[in-house]
Amino acid sequence: MSAIMRQKRKQNLTILRRLLLVVAICCVALGGGLPARAASLVTAIVSDPLTGVAIEGYDPVSYFTEPRPLLGAPDHAYVWGGVPWYFASAANRDVFMRNPEIYAPQFGGHCATSLGRGFVSDGRPMLYAISGAKLYFFYSVANREAFLDADVPPVAVAKANWTKLERQLTRGNQSVADAVGTSR
Repeated sequence: MSAIMRQKRKQNLTILRRLLLVVAICCVALGGGLPARAASLVTAIVSDPLTGVAIEGYDPVSYFTEPRPLLGAPDHAYVWGGVPWYFASAANRDVFMRNPEIYAPQFGGHCATSLGRGFVSDGRPMLYAISGAKLYFFYSVANREAFLDADVPPVAVAKANWTKLERQLTRGNQSVADAVGTSR
């Protein structure tokens, strides 16, 4: 796909997001609240919208053990935080089951840099970094580079913002930190 088409697609998505935001604001202003379906577009754990599988089916343990992350398989699935996670092997699944907080991406797979800037965006499983023995996902290459180039990675700011934003994602039902095991 050409660079122009990618840029056009980005512009269209930005316009669509802004339009959805305007509709949500209008619904709230008119006293109707957010429609139930729109309220669930951003979730505590980044998962595939069609399958519901966490981190697009990638094996979270493989980020730490392999040169490149591996896709998992439904044969080696484990439900954690209310979301199914796939693993490349039964051994990886068993390791994850013992300590999911160690291997799961921080902030439920949301972009660490975006959280540091005060908003939530889904991270992409192939745009990642391991810092301080923790896995972080990013929305874009630029966000990952900003995170890696910082003198001190903005994890503390992201954690503070995550604490504030988690209520919006869970609607007060449970703590996102409990569901996704953010680093403490």
